[in-house]
Amino acid sequence: MRRNRRVKILATLGPSSSEQDIIEKLYRSGADVFRINMSHTDHDRLKMLVERIRSVEESVGRPIGILADLQGPKLRVGTFADGPVQLENGARFILDNDPTPGDVNRVYLPHPEIFKALEPGHRLLLDDGKVQLKVIEASGTRAVTEVVVGGKLSDRKGVSVPDSEIATSALTEKDHKDLVAALDQKVDWIALSFVQRPDDIAEVRKITRGRAGVLAKIEKPQAIGRLAEIIELSDAIMVARGDLGVELPLEQVPGLQKQITRAARRAGKPVVIATQMLESMISAPVPTRAEVSDVATAVFEGADAVMLSAESAAGSYPVEAVETMDKIAHEVERDPNFLAIIHAQRAEPEATGADAISAAARQIAETLKLAAVVCYTTSGATGLRASRERPASPVIVLSPVTTTARRLSLAWGLHCVVSEDATNEDDMVDRACRISYSEGFARPGQRIIVTAGVPFGTPGSTNMLRIAFVGSDGQGGI
Repeated sequence: MRRNRRVKILATLGPSSSEQDIIEKLYRSGADVFRINMSHTDHDRLKMLVERIRSVEESVGRPIGILADLQGPKLRVGTFADGPVQLENGARFILDNDPTPGDVNRVYLPHPEIFKALEPGHRLLLDDGKVQLKVIEASGTRAVTEVVVGGKLSDRKGVSVPDSEIATSALTEKDHKDLVAALDQKVDWIALSFVQRPDDIAEVRKITRGRAGVLAKIEKPQAIGRLAEIIELSDAIMVARGDLGVELPLEQVPGLQKQITRAARRAGKPVVIATQMLESMISAPVPTRAEVSDVATAVFEGADAVMLSAESAAGSYPVEAVETMDKIAHEVERDPNFLAIIHAQRAEPEATGADAISAAARQIAETLKLAAVVCYTTSGATGLRASRERPASPVIVLSPVTTTARRLSLAWGLHCVVSEDATNEDDMVDRACRISYSEGFARPGQRIIVTAGVPFGTPGSTNMLRIAFVGSDGQGGI
């Protein structure tokens, strides 16, 4: 079973999509990786979902990636004595460390780390930015603010502090437990929410120790300022536009999406575009024209994956949402401008042998119009280099390591196959030709290009390429 598109689809599982038959329908409709949101998932449910995804994997015969998305620190106000209050523009409003239920003049803020970070002039955004406050006075126990944009405020609404770097870890106690549980279930990716600094990634990497890829969600202004360092320490990046659009002016988000996408592509790290891609399909069977254009823009930009959140997790049309995203991606990738745009954004190869081999394989494949680029990889690094080149030819990744194949299912253009490593050069060619033929990428008489490392079975040693004919029996020909 093969996809006829390069961009991958990441679908979130939830109440609408937890049954095994629905998960299989989502996969067959186009989902390549499944996201489990740990904000709404306990450990028993996590285990159940992973088992069901692995059963689907066995049924379809293809490696499927699983991403566990950690909740991250949730900053919230306390409660109100007499229900919701209406804050008026220009009024004074105090946030303090007194747990007494609040009123129209004050409310409890159970986060001393916020008080320590606030300074006069800083903004506080409540309830996804619907209420905006400006700090007038700040101390270690209270903040006096002016209401800039008023509105209704009710119990335990979220707090965002876009101008302040909060001196807390992105990994809460709950996240730590969820992370350990996810690693026990052998998920392929861990997504870290509300990353502010490279240290947040380093903290998670100490725990994962290579057992899962670490994906940094970019949703805080502080992360934008240290983007290069965060990308360097991460295995993948997500443009989490929901919270990013709360803490930054909305008009800045599209430009930042492009900047982050291109920075990740230059670094050869997979990049996912997320949040509200087909939002109207939570309750409608078809998307809006603007949503279709939004998904298309991400595909044209060369993002590795586009993500569905509530559309597939809690919506009324989860399978239709995946089908719609699949159709949009197919249409964009058939557009005559698509490959020209992708080519124009291609990064120069780094000065390493493996990068030079990957760049040469792509160039040779395009010049000779070869049927496929086949790369052998153990760690996955060679597959990511091949993906970074964004070749016009299909890329088949052969790996003897199942976890590597699953992890690479997030990367642009990679068709991953679990296969034994080659024992010699003839075996390398025969195996590559046979799989290219059996997977439907090459016909007898066509040529493919194969990259591998000698000596065989040595990770990180990609140092050779070979052009081969597919014989009449699907084996390597002369």
